[in-house]
Amino acid sequence: VVDLRTGKIRKYETLVRMVDEEGRIIPPMEFLPIAKQTKLYPQITLEVLYQACTLFASREEEFSINLSDSDIRNPHIVEEIIKTITKTDTASHIVFEILESEGIENYDEVSRFIDRVKALGAKIAIDDFGTGYSNFENILKLNVDFIKIDGSLVREISTNARHQIIVETIIDFAQKIGA
Repeated sequence: VVDLRTGKIRKYETLVRMVDEEGRIIPPMEFLPIAKQTKLYPQITLEVLYQACTLFASREEEFSINLSDSDIRNPHIVEEIIKTITKTDTASHIVFEILESEGIENYDEVSRFIDRVKALGAKIAIDDFGTGYSNFENILKLNVDFIKIDGSLVREISTNARHQIIVETIIDFAQKIGA
């Protein structure tokens, strides 16, 4: 995220990519489903967390990390998140983006996670809002700082009146709850 007044970078989004033997970048949609099937997904989450927190420990910019519902429901990952952001002193610089597009199974569990990391100074965003089973009532259960509207809705906002209505409704909702 760039501050348009100053041109200064204010925030980075941490994204995972693989590079094959020929140096080609493999997008996550190609390897994350396999990682989930082979039970390697938690290790990827922890590695992204460790590398991002280590890199940004000596920087002033905010950075975000995507978390899935399964990450938050995994007690080992949650404890490692707490330990890592505390050890690297990055809690006040991190935004955890919870992927709404993958669905949230247990709002109480996610809410407890949010309360824990926010107590340390972290921020929370709901990512891809407007996809899947977006539910305004369920978002009210979570103490989020930001709602990120899914790009598929924004891309067609000028040509699709329904998308425009949805985006306007989400923005109005987000402003009214302070997100």
